[in-house]
Amino acid sequence: MKHISILVPKGNSSLTNIDGTQQIFAETNGILASMDQEPLFEIQLVGLEHNTIQRNGTVTIDPDVLIGDVKKTDLIIIPAMFGDPSNVNERNADFIPWIIDQHSRGAEVASFCIGAFFLAATGLLKGKQCATHWRMANDFRRLYPDINLVDGKIMTAEDGIYTSGGAYSYLNLVIYLIEKYAGRSVAILIAKAFMIDIDKHSQSPFIMFEGQKAHEDEPVKKAQEFIEKNFDDKITVDQLASMLALGRRSLERRFKKATANTVTEYIQRVKIEAAKKGFETSMKNINEVMYEVGYSDIKAFRTVFRKVTGLSPVEYKNKYNKTLMSA
Repeated sequence: MKHISILVPKGNSSLTNIDGTQQIFAETNGILASMDQEPLFEIQLVGLEHNTIQRNGTVTIDPDVLIGDVKKTDLIIIPAMFGDPSNVNERNADFIPWIIDQHSRGAEVASFCIGAFFLAATGLLKGKQCATHWRMANDFRRLYPDINLVDGKIMTAEDGIYTSGGAYSYLNLVIYLIEKYAGRSVAILIAKAFMIDIDKHSQSPFIMFEGQKAHEDEPVKKAQEFIEKNFDDKITVDQLASMLALGRRSLERRFKKATANTVTEYIQRVKIEAAKKGFETSMKNINEVMYEVGYSDIKAFRTVFRKVTGLSPVEYKNKYNKTLMSA
C-alpha cells in the first residue's frame, strides 16, 4: 500500500487541492474495492500543527497526523500556497527538511500550481523541468533561475518529482499519478467519474500574455511599449536597437535577461495575443485577423500561432469565440 501525505500548510492554501486530492485517491480505493481488489492508497493529511488555520481564520483543518508522526511516506502532495513566497516559505520552513529527508528515502513529491514555489525552496527542482501557474511564470524564473520552467505544460514528471500548472490542472497530475500507480484502466474510470480530460498536456491555450515589465531596464521597457503599440507593423530588432541607440547584440542580451523572451519571441507573442482577442470577440475570418496583427504569410502565422497556443487559429476560434459558442 502506498502512503500519500497531503500537506496542510500554515497560512492560505488551496482547499480544493487538499480536499480534491484526498477525495480522488479515496475514490480510487473505492473503485478497486468494487473490483474485489485491495485498497492501494493510505491517505493522510499531514501538518505542522493541529487545527491549522486557513483563509485568515475562516477555515480550520485538523491534519490526521503531524510530520513527526510520519516515519516513511511514498508520495508528498504540496498544494498551492498563496501569498508572498518568502513569507510562505518562512511560515512552513519545518516542512522543508522533512520533505528532503523523505525524498532521500524514496518518497516522490508533487506540487500543484504555485505550490511549485515551495517545492523549489527545497532544492529538489534544481536543474529539472517545472510547471506552475502561467501568471506566476516570470516571478518564478526570477526567484529560481536554475530551474527549467516550462510554462506551457500542464504537468511535468522527472525523477519522481512532479509539478502541475495553473489552478485545476492539478486534476490532470492526480490522474497521471493514479495511472502510474493503479494502471490505465483504473485511471480512465476515475477520469470518467470526475469528468477529467485524461490526456490534456498543455495550458498554452489559457495563457494570456501580459508582457514582463517587473524589471528596471528602462530601454527594454521602451522597446516593449513600442512593440505593444505597433504590433500591426513589421518591427525588426535593428529598428529597435537604432531607436534606443543600442547595439543589436546588447539589446538582444538585455531584452532576454529582462523578459525571458528574445525580441523576436516577444514580438510574436504580442501579435498572437492580439490575434487571440480578435478570434474571441469578432466574426472576422482567419486572414482578416492575420493581416490586422501584421502577418501576410498564412503558413507562418499558423505555425507561430500553434507554437504559442498549442492550437491552430481555426481550433482556437471555434473553442473561444463567444458568438460561435452561443450559436
